[in-house]
Amino acid sequence: MTTTTPPPGPAGPSPPGAAGSPPTLIGSLSPSRAADFVTCPLRYRFRVVDRLPEPPSPAASRGTVVHTVLERLFDLPPAGRTLAAARTLVEPAYEQLCTREPAVAGLFDGAEALAAWLESARDLLEGYFALEDPTRLAPAARELYVEHVLDSGLRLRGYVDRLDSAATAQGVALRVVDYKTGRSPGPAFEASAMFQMRFYALLLWRVRGVIPRELRLYYLGDRTWLRVSPDEADLRATERRITALWAAIERAHRTGDWRATPGRLCSWCDHQSRCPAFGGTPPPLPSPRPAAGLDDQAPAVCEADG
Repeated sequence: MTTTTPPPGPAGPSPPGAAGSPPTLIGSLSPSRAADFVTCPLRYRFRVVDRLPEPPSPAASRGTVVHTVLERLFDLPPAGRTLAAARTLVEPAYEQLCTREPAVAGLFDGAEALAAWLESARDLLEGYFALEDPTRLAPAARELYVEHVLDSGLRLRGYVDRLDSAATAQGVALRVVDYKTGRSPGPAFEASAMFQMRFYALLLWRVRGVIPRELRLYYLGDRTWLRVSPDEADLRATERRITALWAAIERAHRTGDWRATPGRLCSWCDHQSRCPAFGGTPPPLPSPRPAAGLDDQAPAVCEADG
């Protein structure tokens, strides 16, 4: 997974509530880092405060490759967007990932292991084609970077996997689509999964002045999807939740109390060796601590966790 320097936010109508000079920036938050803090504050600390490196993994690298293929698939003419064409894009996407991140090439012990991994990426693409027909789509944007600074000074930002747009009698209709290369969550976790999508919808509303009609979250691992149609009350509630979440992040930053929250995702975490829940010891907090807020760094073009 690679991180790029984000371009300036897209121009658009004044967001609701915007007036006067820009607020003072207090920090930045993306959907993935927000999910990190909700899942485990200590993991957020390791990633954002300590900025500890994380080695590539087969699962995350496969997610990056699949996202790349699904982005490039729409460069083809509609009739050419077939599963066979998508399968041919997998190996070039992998080779380009290795050029950017040479450590990825060391994940596989021999040609047979690599071939099996490449085939697993192609299986996920087959899952995508089971969910929708790309020959009938004309995306308005792919890997769209969006950012907005709230009145509080908190900058929200992230990359939307795909944005569909259509002109209707009621005005522009937007659909936000996100791909996950894992399996769908159980019913108890669906609300948490859709929080990321509402985060994107809030950003688009604030930047473009349009509330997306539909949010779709595709799980390629088991070929299922979640869908929600947000309204203004939904997105205002999302903004309040983000504000409360940021207050909790600032409190942890101020007190140094970044607690581990053991759970079902621990087996995927790169930081077990330094986590108290597994007998480890976190490194000392960076000193001096920043006087202002936290910056979660530029979000990854492909936030393929999950």
